[in-house]
Amino acid sequence: MRVVRACVCGSDLWYYRGDSEHGQDAIGHEAIGVVEEIGDDVTTMKPGDLVIVPFAFSDNTCPHCENGVQTACQNGGFFGAGEPGNGCQAEYVRIQQADGTAVVVPAGNYSDEQLASFLALTDVMGTGYHAAVAAGVKPGSTVAVVGDGAVGLAGVLSAKLLGATRIIAMSRHESRQKLATRWGATDIVASRGDDAVAEVMQLTDGIGVDAVLECVGSKDATETAFAIARPGAIVGRVGLPHEAPIDEVGTFFRNVGTRGGPAPVREYLPELLRATLAGEINPGEVFDYETDLDHIDEAYQAMDGRRAIKALIRVSEV
Repeated sequence: MRVVRACVCGSDLWYYRGDSEHGQDAIGHEAIGVVEEIGDDVTTMKPGDLVIVPFAFSDNTCPHCENGVQTACQNGGFFGAGEPGNGCQAEYVRIQQADGTAVVVPAGNYSDEQLASFLALTDVMGTGYHAAVAAGVKPGSTVAVVGDGAVGLAGVLSAKLLGATRIIAMSRHESRQKLATRWGATDIVASRGDDAVAEVMQLTDGIGVDAVLECVGSKDATETAFAIARPGAIVGRVGLPHEAPIDEVGTFFRNVGTRGGPAPVREYLPELLRATLAGEINPGEVFDYETDLDHIDEAYQAMDGRRAIKALIRVSEV
């Protein structure tokens, strides 16, 4: 696939900072592009098609895929894991298990804004949506979103899409608060730790929220998420855990559960692409920084310094 747009993920920063190990080979797991060549067994796309590639490749036919968990595909894996040719921050990328992985965008002339939204569907929008689905968000729900990164903001948009009527976004940054509000947040909590818990409890008359989207993965974020969940609620966890244990006794006696993990973006792509094409959502608004491959280090710096929510990399044109 010839890459048209790629981007930098918050999880890439773990490698950038040296907090997690990564080889010096391919990196990046989010891209849209144009099919250049296909293998003999590929039947669902042809050269010239514009395709969206989830961050995990899958055959979409194994028992786990059929159960809607393509990130656990028996024949799958993840892009940007260091294998030659499978990093998406590149001019070209090899799409493994192409028939089960890539989703063809209907033919058309798409704007930069629409291309950015297609790019957001490769990971952050699908991951935020997974948090909302895992937490059991439904029409009328009161939802709290812990984390104001790209995934957390997509979680706000997802909660709105699924019918939540009250959405509490936990954010300390004005630009992110503005986007969260535009995407459906009804309340903003800028506090952290115990103060944040107290504020959410006050907003909910001491009850807590019906569903929590934990989109960070840190110890503090995890503790906050479970503390504000009302008894019987589910915490949808999509933030990559980093030393973030769960209070097994406290959650047991409050009947608070948890679901989530690496988002099966491929499962959600058809619906999210439909909603994007229909203009119901515009997840590409999450990109507030743009550069090219030659200046990608500047994109990493901008995100690492929290000067950007999410950086888009313009690689080529459709």
